Amino acid sequence: MDINETIKSQLEENPVIIYMKGSPQAPQCGFSAKTVQALMACGERFAYVNILDNQELREGLKVYSNWPTYPQLYVNGELVGGCDIVLELSESGELAELVKGAASKAEA
Repeated sequence: MDINETIKSQLEENPVIIYMKGSPQAPQCGFSAKTVQALMACGERFAYVNILDNQELREGLKVYSNWPTYPQLYVNGELVGGCDIVLELSESGELAELVKGAASKAEA
């Protein structure tokens, strides 16, 4: 499986997924930590991938998403954005709506 197929598979299998440095319990950078905190505040389950564990994925995702930095949050297979965008959505309440909508769709 090539890296783009791996990414597509991960996005299809997980309605809410964050590609980050580290894990939600042990983020490896401040931007990942802030993004995970905003995501956890939504109260729904989400998947994560530690991009530090896979250099091919780390580089391939930048090309796939056309987004040069991490973290990257995807909801329903679509790139939402990085830390700044996620924090803005969190402050406005839109992030919780987006995440809860994806979670309820996945349960149906």
